[in-house]
Amino acid sequence: MTWKTCWGCGSNPDSAFFPVCPGSLIAMIGFSPASLPCGIALGSNLGDRAAHLAQAISALESAFGQVLCSPVYETVPQGCPAGSPPYLNAVAEVQCDWRPLTLLAFCHDLEQRAGRMRTGIYGAPRTLDADILYMGSLALDLPGLVLPHPRAHIRRFVLKPLADIRPKLVLPGQNDTVAALLAALDGAEPAPILFSQS
Repeated sequence: MTWKTCWGCGSNPDSAFFPVCPGSLIAMIGFSPASLPCGIALGSNLGDRAAHLAQAISALESAFGQVLCSPVYETVPQGCPAGSPPYLNAVAEVQCDWRPLTLLAFCHDLEQRAGRMRTGIYGAPRTLDADILYMGSLALDLPGLVLPHPRAHIRRFVLKPLADIRPKLVLPGQNDTVAALLAALDGAEPAPILFSQS
């Protein structure tokens, strides 16, 4: 017997011996269909950056209702091609009862609606990034989706806006709060600058 869809992560496993996908045991144990706080990092460094973020936040409000959103910061690109323009970054949190891969597909749709073109070049400028940072206490490792985001705890451009809305949050796998992780970062990454659209 096989299952067409894994309820834990929303993927399509095909195993005659165990009808769940690799990694979804964690999802089945740690993920509840009840509503969970889900953090989404938003970033843009191409085109009308502020408009791209505003449109993504509006889409989140339409899908989930209330959105807890950080201020917008301008940040220096990290690990991007030389000459890449600065980013605008924010973090939004919503209450979500979707499967992880369903939320991932939604984030990809946000990017596509913003006109993002995937060039295959790592860190290439983009109209919109929409990355899932966490879904409650869920720990998940699937192709295309790792939760919590594997680099969220070391990225100042993520931790700064996240600390504005959830300073006491402890990400799964971490011992310190978001505020403490931010305070412990070295000075290698320039501090985000609060964005004000004139």
